[in-house]
Amino acid sequence: MKFRLIIDKEKEEEVVATVHERTRLTDEIEQLVAREGAADEIVGYDEDVIKLLSVDEVEAFYIEDGKTYASYTDKKKYRVRLHLYELEAMLPKNFRKINKSNIANMNHIVKFRTSLNGAVDALFGSGFSDCISRRCFAELKRRYSL
Repeated sequence: MKFRLIIDKEKEEEVVATVHERTRLTDEIEQLVAREGAADEIVGYDEDVIKLLSVDEVEAFYIEDGKTYASYTDKKKYRVRLHLYELEAMLPKNFRKINKSNIANMNHIVKFRTSLNGAVDALFGSGFSDCISRRCFAELKRRYSL
C-alpha cells in the first residue's frame, strides 16, 4: 500500500483512496475524514446508502444483535461503525447512557413511562423506546431532578 500527501493551499481539500476492497481500515479512514470535516456529523449506513447523520438529530445510539445503530428523527435506524465507548467519548453532554447498550439524546426524550414492575422506559419522538437501567435512572434523577 502506498501513501501520498500533497499540500496545496490553492486547492480544495479531498481524500481519495484507491483500494481493492472495503476493509476495517477503509472504514476507519472514512470515519476519521467524516469526523474531521464535520464534527457534528456521524456516518450512518442504511443498506447501500451512506448518510451523514447530524448528531443533533440522533435520538439514541444502541446495540442490536452486536451492532451499533442510531435511531434518527426520520424514524429510521442507521448502522454506525463505531462502538458505544467511542461514541460516548465524542458525543456532546446532552447524550447520557441509559443502560449498558444505549446512549440517549436527552433532548429527544418525549416522556418516561413506568410499568407495574417498576421498570422505566424512555420514549422518543420517533416512537423508539428503550428501558432505563435502575442505576442510570438514579443518576438521571439526581442530575435532572426527575
